[in-house]
Amino acid sequence: MALFLFAVLGLLLLAYLGVCLFYWIFQERFIFVRFPLPAHYRFRFAQPYEELWTDRPDGARLHALHFAVKAPAGAVLYLHGNTGSLRRWGKRAPRFTALNHAVLMPDYRGYGKSSGKLSEAALHADALAWFDRLAAIYGEANIVVYGRSLGTGMAVPLAAERRPRALVLESPFANFMDVARHYLAILPYRLLLRYRFRSDMAIRRVKCPVYIFHGKRDPLVPYSSALRLYAAAPSDIHREMISFPRGFHSDLAAFPRFRRKLRAILGTAPVKEH
Repeated sequence: MALFLFAVLGLLLLAYLGVCLFYWIFQERFIFVRFPLPAHYRFRFAQPYEELWTDRPDGARLHALHFAVKAPAGAVLYLHGNTGSLRRWGKRAPRFTALNHAVLMPDYRGYGKSSGKLSEAALHADALAWFDRLAAIYGEANIVVYGRSLGTGMAVPLAAERRPRALVLESPFANFMDVARHYLAILPYRLLLRYRFRSDMAIRRVKCPVYIFHGKRDPLVPYSSALRLYAAAPSDIHREMISFPRGFHSDLAAFPRFRRKLRAILGTAPVKEH
């Protein structure tokens, strides 16, 4: 009997180690659900756009869409979620252009037409490069950094390094371990996870107003994680936690209160000369 129990425990241990190894090897496929596009692909949106490219020091070639407006009141750097490409996310642009804001939407490495090797450091550096390019057009003080889900992990450190007009976070997490544990709590993520996205640490250095949108029924990113992120924001800046008791992960824009608040945020300051 003791030998049987020992064998069972051994098999369970091997299975557990196998799951850990599987996650270690394939975690990027779970975190970054990439949909590549050919370089000649033509986007079909209801409004005009231009395609922008930037070459990175490590050989990566990155792609973004720029939606311009006449006499803009500001510009939004939109850092999208973990699934899809600009073929999908570009449809969100009217949400901001209708409020007289230009939009720059980059695709991350391996998404859409962008290429390059993934790493957390590279993603943060890429976001800074796109911000600086947008700031050269519209002025740093006129840019709103908008992060959506995974994109919030890049938006927060970016806002800590630069001085945007505001930081808007939709369905954010305090750190990526919260998200990983929410899926499968038994794995030793401190040893396995190569992407930490410690927004809870970076937000302490943010100097601009912070607005957090989050649904209390979010099945992907725990609402409690967003609360921890809000609590970590400096108390001497303007910060707001806009909660949706019936909201899930991807449906917040369907709530009239979301649209009203976004309109108020983008209308808080006039464009500044640069």
